[in-house]
Amino acid sequence: MRESRSGCGKATSSPAENYQLARRRTLQVVVSSLLTECGFESAEKATVESLTEMIQSYISEVGRCAKAYCEHTARITPTLSDAVVTLNEMGFNVDTLPGYAKRSQRMVITAPPVTNAPVIPKALIAGQKRTHPSHIPSHFPEFPDPHTYIKTPTFREPVSDYQVVREKAASQRRDVERALTRFMAKTGETQSLFKDDVTAFPLIAERPSSIPYLSALLPSELELQTLEETDSSEQDDQTDSENTPDDPGADKENSVLLAGGVVPSVKVSEENMIDNPYLRPVKKPKVRRKK
Repeated sequence: MRESRSGCGKATSSPAENYQLARRRTLQVVVSSLLTECGFESAEKATVESLTEMIQSYISEVGRCAKAYCEHTARITPTLSDAVVTLNEMGFNVDTLPGYAKRSQRMVITAPPVTNAPVIPKALIAGQKRTHPSHIPSHFPEFPDPHTYIKTPTFREPVSDYQVVREKAASQRRDVERALTRFMAKTGETQSLFKDDVTAFPLIAERPSSIPYLSALLPSELELQTLEETDSSEQDDQTDSENTPDDPGADKENSVLLAGGVVPSVKVSEENMIDNPYLRPVKKPKVRRKK
């Protein structure tokens, strides 16, 4: 009988791997003893590995199904009834198991060396874990870790110091400008200060314009916004002055015209307004009369 052992070339340093290798070697010994009982004198390494993998998969499936039945009934420890139901579901006749265990030609295998199961470190430990009260049975699931339901508020006062806020705003603005400059230097044409090294200190290339004085004549966005606000305020004042009657006779005439269905004409329509501030007609400043 030739027995193969996988993974015995180099010793692993991880406790989890050592634990798995010990269980794997035990299964290989079981497979070798079963082959001996069946009359085989030798076996190839690949055959033993295949049979070991099949037994390991079968035992793992039995354990998984037994755990599922256990959790389905709100328990944490599987019992014999869970294992029996699992074997029946997998198509195994449980009645033949006592006779197979009492067979005459069975081989006795020495107990495997005791190896401690690998300890799974907890990700977070906060507070003290609660135990079950007296009215809850002990076979019920334990309480979860305290960090899953303990409230840990954090209070952080907002920064309101003027100097700190200004420094932070200045640093953010500087970072944004630097990032935009680098982006434009990488995506567009650049000029270098040194002829030998083109990549050192790149500068954004200036684009020549056919009308260089046009940027000086066109107003900026701030000026346009100010002009629009001024025009809108003047139009509101003019509308208010037109709607305010000076004599009571005008109200009577306006009421007659409106009743007759005639719409009063508007002097300046919004469609005829010119957007360019340099082409608009000159507006004389209002002179307030002293009363």
